[in-house]
Amino acid sequence: MFWKKRDPRRGGRAGADRHALVPIPLTGGMLTGEVRDIEGGALPGTEVSVLDAADRRVAHLETDPFGRFTASLMPGRYRVRVDSGGYRQVTDVVEIPWGAHTEMPPIELGEDPDLHPPRPGVFVIDPDHSSVRFVARHIGLSKVYGRFDRFQGRIHIAEPFDESTVEVVIDAASIDTNVEARDTHLRSPDFLDVERFPELRFTGSRFTQRGGNRWTVDGDLTLHGLTSDVSLETTFGGSAEWNGDRIGAVATTQLHREHFTLNWQQTIAKGLPVVGSTIDIQLDVQAVRQ
Repeated sequence: MFWKKRDPRRGGRAGADRHALVPIPLTGGMLTGEVRDIEGGALPGTEVSVLDAADRRVAHLETDPFGRFTASLMPGRYRVRVDSGGYRQVTDVVEIPWGAHTEMPPIELGEDPDLHPPRPGVFVIDPDHSSVRFVARHIGLSKVYGRFDRFQGRIHIAEPFDESTVEVVIDAASIDTNVEARDTHLRSPDFLDVERFPELRFTGSRFTQRGGNRWTVDGDLTLHGLTSDVSLETTFGGSAEWNGDRIGAVATTQLHREHFTLNWQQTIAKGLPVVGSTIDIQLDVQAVRQ
């Protein structure tokens, strides 16, 4: 379909009022739109790409909590591509005139059946095609990237889906940041204290589907002898047949060292901490049905 600027003489007053406080760029126009699922629910965090006639991406944004997006563009004809995990991609064409708002009709995305949760069963994590990684800030200037090289786990997909469970056990001594001296310090009592606490263990006891292929997995993480609630924001990558029935997912969370009494710290000039208190965690998992 091909969408042009709404004629202000044809019932466009509500749209104009909504954007009255948004300035129109002097050299172009403004595009706005809304993304929904087929039931009419807003789809926040949807990726919207605006491509010009040469197929170059001139705008890249995400929808807000109400599923809306706004882009300032030079006058011309554009292709608008809309992607949201677990939903089928939608592409449309729009023309942006100079000095005006152009509002697209609501964009509806249908679910992609290939990204529905897998059939019930037990899956074992394949460590050769999975990773457990983390990122920490160093003196507020850069990031240190690391991983754990040894881990194992099982995922039990249940019916109903929200009763599914997962368990991951990580060998604490397998921490690897590619610097031996730093890794030795991280294994010491200042941090992981691997002699006393050889394992990190996550047990997820509640799966919640957030729409499309997005899940939240709530559970408990035991680290450094303490257990704390953790939520994994998970994106399901789908299923495939290769040496067995496989599924894939990426999960992220954020940990605070103080919650697990990993309190070692030094400061430099102006009180900057050597190691940031917040650690970003990413699990990239491939698992095989048993």
